[in-house]
Amino acid sequence: MVVDDALLTDPRALAAVDTGGVLRSAATAGAQVRSAVDGAIEAGIGELAGHRPRAVVLLRRPGASRAATDLLTALLGPAVPVPVVPVDRVPSWIGPLDVVVAHTADATDAELAEGVGLAVRRGAEVLLSAPGDGPVASAGAGRVRLVEPRIPIPPGLDLPRALSVGLVALSALDLIDIPLQGGLSPLADHLDAEAERNQPGHEPFLNPAKSMALRLAEHTPLFWGTDPLAAAVAGHAVEALAAQAGVVGHAADLASAVTATGLVRAIDQGASGGDIFRDPFDDPAEGPAAPPPRLVMVATGDEDPSQVSLRLTGRTWPSADLVHPVEEVPRDARHAPLLRAVVLASRFVVASVYLGLATRTTEPA
Repeated sequence: MVVDDALLTDPRALAAVDTGGVLRSAATAGAQVRSAVDGAIEAGIGELAGHRPRAVVLLRRPGASRAATDLLTALLGPAVPVPVVPVDRVPSWIGPLDVVVAHTADATDAELAEGVGLAVRRGAEVLLSAPGDGPVASAGAGRVRLVEPRIPIPPGLDLPRALSVGLVALSALDLIDIPLQGGLSPLADHLDAEAERNQPGHEPFLNPAKSMALRLAEHTPLFWGTDPLAAAVAGHAVEALAAQAGVVGHAADLASAVTATGLVRAIDQGASGGDIFRDPFDDPAEGPAAPPPRLVMVATGDEDPSQVSLRLTGRTWPSADLVHPVEEVPRDARHAPLLRAVVLASRFVVASVYLGLATRTTEPA
């Protein structure tokens, strides 16, 4: 996969290659948040205030729904006062005391349509973020709180919308302390600021997404999260790289990642320059060499990630790229871990788009 480095320094060339306007669509993250919140309020989500459900079911469907569910689950943590159940399908025990939250960009998702229909028949509250036409919306039979997309975007760029609808639902149920009216404005504002940093006109040394794209080029990316929110972002980063740039990577939480001893050895060998005792003439490589690993440590908490790593794994990772946006979201900011998570999720998506454009793997319009 050959990377055209010069392309990333030429805004006009980028625009010419980005025939589908993916970069422009990725910059709508803040607008997606605002429109999703407005749509959820208009759908009557505020009527759930004071309702204490038996369980909250978060549906993980293909696409951004998976990352949104992982982020919401990590945000709630183990202390949430009601069971929160992340599942791929609506469970058979669903009933009138339960709340279902679902998002999809696929209006024809047959499995989701079946699940929505089941939940409605059983009397559950359903908050559905989906296109207004197609089998999924029709399955609600007018008895779901439907939030339709208001900003058209290509597939894979809808995490801000999916996450916002989930946050509004959890806020209405009083499971998180984000007020409905204006509560997500800081999130949208930080996404707007990140879009400004990552705009095509900025040189790579001023553009964190371009810089990340160049660092990942011709490497096997390993995204390891030092906390639950960061691990969810890491998973989204790997999915974005696969979707936008055709790059295969690895994502995990730090404590689990270090059990992959082969990856740890590869990281350490790469940091030390490889095996100094290997003779390339006596021990020739068989076939093309695999791309070397590039470890990206992702952190969203307030604590120094190096200290977290020492506590969890007994070591640090000097060769890793540390991504911990405490300058963008300072430690005293309200909901700082969530804000850092959405900033990083957006950055990794845009970096994936830049890498896809620079390697000509992004599908043209």
